[in-house]
Amino acid sequence: MLEATDEQIKKALVTITIEKILLEMGKPVLDTFTKKLYKNYSCFIPDCYDNPEYLSQVLTEMYGNSSKTIVSEIMTDLEEFSDQKPIANFIKVICK
Repeated sequence: MLEATDEQIKKALVTITIEKILLEMGKPVLDTFTKKLYKNYSCFIPDCYDNPEYLSQVLTEMYGNSSKTIVSEIMTDLEEFSDQKPIANFIKVICK
């Protein structure tokens, strides 16, 4: 049986959090985000873990200053894991 590495688990956590927040806004929001992310960067939501600036750029493109609310929700969901350096770095980048 293959076991997930710590890094893979963190990536999955971030991916699920992003999808959950966007899905709470509605399936069309998640779909639009996914399409723009792929169109702009040829990547998918899990890739935002390694490139959090992609998340920020697409959200800003879609919602302007209102994207800060979405980022805030993502941060709140990840808060209990923010003591872990990769998650803290992810949060730091999306807050810029």
